[in-house]
Amino acid sequence: MLVLIAGLFLFFVPHSVSIYNEPWRDRMAARLGERQWQGLYSLVALIGLILMIYGYNLARQAPIVIYEPPLTMRHITFVLMLPVFTLLIATYTPGRIHHSIKHPMLLATLIWAFAHLLANGTLADLLLFGAFFVWAAADRMSMSYRIQRPLPALPATGTNDAIAVVAGLALYAGFLLGLHHWLFGVPLLK
Repeated sequence: MLVLIAGLFLFFVPHSVSIYNEPWRDRMAARLGERQWQGLYSLVALIGLILMIYGYNLARQAPIVIYEPPLTMRHITFVLMLPVFTLLIATYTPGRIHHSIKHPMLLATLIWAFAHLLANGTLADLLLFGAFFVWAAADRMSMSYRIQRPLPALPATGTNDAIAVVAGLALYAGFLLGLHHWLFGVPLLK
């Protein structure tokens, strides 16, 4: 469990700097240079992601069950997950979806984490998905008092929403049909 916690810490600390102390982040980026800051940020977050995945897999080998979700929660999770991939893709394909939601990746993360908390009840699940949920909620709230840095994205066009919806639904179908099992070892359709 300590590996998972260390991974969560290393992943979320750099992702949270702008939420809690944007002036410090800007000073560090100015001192190191924006590219070097982004490189350091990415390296720490990548190490955290690797430790998080490894630690979560270790914790799944000897799970500590906190609660047993009823089977209906699994079905609710399937429904909640339906817009997640579309929202993720809409982050990088600006259109009406992106414009109306403002921060589609954060909303996708909130939905993803909440859906997984409904369907999973081990301590590792609560730590992993709970951390993502709390972070995404804090980041989304912080956007009301800070300016979001631009993300790399396709040029805004009228077809971007169609791209996001079609690609998002295709990814959702792929996860249902085996991609989730291949990536995470958990089959969705049994």
